[in-house]
Amino acid sequence: MTRQTFLTQNRSIFWFLLALAVFVLIVTVLSEATGNGMISTSFVKTLGKTLCLMLVAIAMDVVWGYTGILSLGHMAFFGIGGYMIGMWLMYARTEIIVSESLRAAAIPPTPEEIHDAIGTQIFGVVGSSDFPLIWAFASSFWAQLALVVLVPGVLALVFGWLAFRSRVTGVYLSILTQAMTLALSLYLFQNDSGLRGNNGLSGLQNLPGLDAVPQAQVSIAFFWASAVALGAGYLLFAWVVSGKMGSVIRGIRDNESRVRFLGYHVESYKLFVFTLTGIVAGIAGALYYPQAGIINPNEIAPIASIYLAVWVAIGGRGRLYGAALGAAFVSLLSSWFTGGGVPSIPLGFYTIQWTDWWLVLLGVSFVAVTLLAPKGIGGLFDLITARHAVPERVGDLGPDKGARRTVEGEEER
Repeated sequence: MTRQTFLTQNRSIFWFLLALAVFVLIVTVLSEATGNGMISTSFVKTLGKTLCLMLVAIAMDVVWGYTGILSLGHMAFFGIGGYMIGMWLMYARTEIIVSESLRAAAIPPTPEEIHDAIGTQIFGVVGSSDFPLIWAFASSFWAQLALVVLVPGVLALVFGWLAFRSRVTGVYLSILTQAMTLALSLYLFQNDSGLRGNNGLSGLQNLPGLDAVPQAQVSIAFFWASAVALGAGYLLFAWVVSGKMGSVIRGIRDNESRVRFLGYHVESYKLFVFTLTGIVAGIAGALYYPQAGIINPNEIAPIASIYLAVWVAIGGRGRLYGAALGAAFVSLLSSWFTGGGVPSIPLGFYTIQWTDWWLVLLGVSFVAVTLLAPKGIGGLFDLITARHAVPERVGDLGPDKGARRTVEGEEER
């Protein structure tokens, strides 16, 4: 029996990365920064944000589609990553503005005076001028970059450990993750949360020290970074769902009790997947919000995580490329409908405004896909690959002599 390599077992990796590379090349050539300007800077930002949403959707697919954990809290990790990098962006940009404004003073300001002035500029909107403890490392880019990974990771680790050790599963676990998200968003809405309450962090698109760099170049740089992160995330998760680990987590999804009976420490596998996907969601958020320009507690509200689950369901659970396609399809369609791209439909007695009806359309689409096409958009590729499917290999691979079994790890991802 010829042993297959990781890449040959996962044929979708090659095609996904190839499609991503071609897409990046086309956008780059047509952008205002490096090409002929057929694609506007604002649309490049939209595409960059879409790549970040595709990455968090893949993470959601691993935790839900492969492991069977319907998390309604992964957009909380996404938002936390955005807050962590947003703190440095806002502090560093405000520091430059304050330093330049005080430069003409007759008496040079002390570092303490500059620090106090920065605090007044940032927190004056909530009636404060003191830096909360959580801003202790806001002046350090590398420290905040580390917190992009550490804070979502630690939160996912602690929450997952408490939930999984208690063997909370199914809908009860989903409710717990949603409660965590709701509690976090409600806390961040408070002005004394340290993150400016409902105002959030703004002006994140203005990178400190790069005021002379056109936004067209900044947007294409973030677009490239988002594409690299998406490609690396796809490779990482394709490895996670392959081989023995992939078989175990799919076994947990299908029959957790049987996997535990076979001697596997189910809680450890679930905790690993939950924590890893939380970290990747935080990284995706750290790339998303500098392109969006602002983050506030609404981004962490439970409805955002529900949207994420809808994207994955429409794209096709249990397929990494399906989750990515679902996120791209729904998010771009949402931008088109809610951005006024679709004309209104006058009916005489009523005018359909798609900005108001988009969520209804999304809900109907979700129900239709669930009932009529449970494999989602990714299932369309089954129709193509079924014509070229490799005959199932048989042999003495099961516990009984002559049992018919597929070779572990050969299913397409």
